[in-house]
Amino acid sequence: LKKINDPIKKDEIVAQSKGFFGLFKSSVQSPIDGVIESISKITGQIIMREPPIPVEVMAYIDGEVVDIIQNEGVKIKTHGSFIQGIFGIGGETIGELAMVANNPNEVLTEKDIDKAFKEKIIIGGSIVTYNALEQARKVGVKGIVIGGIEDQDLKQFMGYDIGVAITGSEQVGLTLVITEGFGKMSMANRTFQLLKSLAGKRSSINGATQIRAGVMRPEVIVPMEEVRDSKKTADISTGAGLGVGMAVRIIREPHFGAIG
Repeated sequence: LKKINDPIKKDEIVAQSKGFFGLFKSSVQSPIDGVIESISKITGQIIMREPPIPVEVMAYIDGEVVDIIQNEGVKIKTHGSFIQGIFGIGGETIGELAMVANNPNEVLTEKDIDKAFKEKIIIGGSIVTYNALEQARKVGVKGIVIGGIEDQDLKQFMGYDIGVAITGSEQVGLTLVITEGFGKMSMANRTFQLLKSLAGKRSSINGATQIRAGVMRPEVIVPMEEVRDSKKTADISTGAGLGVGMAVRIIREPHFGAIG
């Protein structure tokens, strides 16, 4: 009764036997709404497909969709502040930036974190302790941006030695972005002051790190609504990569941390 790609309704008859002299007919009803996907000429098996279910994918950043990549996703353009770290764990997350440290040298401890920071991305100073990480996870902090961390504390928090593989897929309850490196390392003052000036704004962070081929660094992105809506937007460079006159930061010795 039905052919491939024919639409069907639940309880609608899709197949029926010829019967015997028009009697003793048997029929098959569709258990779903949908379409006929395939029909086997050998066994008579019918495969039905339900209507597609829309899947909502949350954007990583605020911005403007400028391109659609067929069957893959979209490209989003935004204007704002972009900070790269040295190492991180955890994937993409979004939250309001909240300053915890008063200066880039402060140690972030569990006493600094309370329920007021639930669903926030908190900014610390030189290092975060293991107990602070656990407290942050307990109260529901979405992410931490900090200068450094002890390798042993990270291992204890993760429950295993993370090694040097690609990070970003860890399910540990929060995202961590290390801006300087391992050990107690004061956050670069320029970075700290920039984050301080952005406190209270909606931010997107990602701890994904890949050190070998195809280097990828953890990041903090703060879209700026006032910049994006400004008529001066056209004057802002939108090119990717490095350009003459751009400020850069050295992340290896002998000039590690230098900005210019």
